[in-house]
Amino acid sequence: MSIDREKDCALLNELKQDLVFQDNLLGTQLTFNTTWGIFSPRGIDDGTHLLLKYLEVEADETIIDIGCGYGPLGLALGGQAPDGEVHMVDRDYVAVEYANKNAKINRMSHCRAYTSNGFSEVPESMRFDTVVSNVPAKVGREMLTILLCDARSRMNPGGQIVVVTINGLRDFIKRNFKEVFGNYKKLKQGKAYTVARAIME
Repeated sequence: MSIDREKDCALLNELKQDLVFQDNLLGTQLTFNTTWGIFSPRGIDDGTHLLLKYLEVEADETIIDIGCGYGPLGLALGGQAPDGEVHMVDRDYVAVEYANKNAKINRMSHCRAYTSNGFSEVPESMRFDTVVSNVPAKVGREMLTILLCDARSRMNPGGQIVVVTINGLRDFIKRNFKEVFGNYKKLKQGKAYTVARAIME
C-alpha cells in the first residue's frame, strides 16, 4: 500500500469516528456524540440556542421534540423536566440512533427517541404539554401545515407549541398559528431566526 493510500485510509477512519462535544443547555451540562451527515454535527446551532433562551417548561411535563436530530432540544428540556417524559422524533434513523445514544450518555432515562415523520408514529393516546421544533428551513409549507394541525390534536389544554424558524418562514408561522390555534406570540426575532409560541386553548 502506498503512503498516500495509507494516509487516505487513516483519514477515512478518523472521519468515521463519532464527533464528541459538550455544551451547557438550560443549566445542564450535556455531552453529545454526533456524526457527519446529520444537522450541525460539530456544535449546537444558533436556532436551537435562541429557542432555548425563550422556552420554559414545568418539571413534570410531557414534551415532544419534532425533528430532534441528535437530541439537543429534547435533552435540554429533559434536564428541566426530570419528573416528566420527553419524546424525540425524527425521520432520519441515524439522528434517532444518536439521540438515544446521547440520552443514555447523559443518564436521561425519561427521554427516548424514535423514527417518525412528524407525528406519524407517535402513539395516538399520547398528549403533550409542550411541543417544540427547530423547524428545518426546507421542510416545505405543506408538511409544516400537517405538523401544526397534528400538534393541535395531540396537545393538552393549556399546552404550548414553541418553534424556531428562519425569518423567511416568520409570516407563515404567524398566519398558521392564528388559524390553527387562534393565537400567536413572537417571543424573539433575531437576525436570522424567529421564535414563536401558540397556546392550546
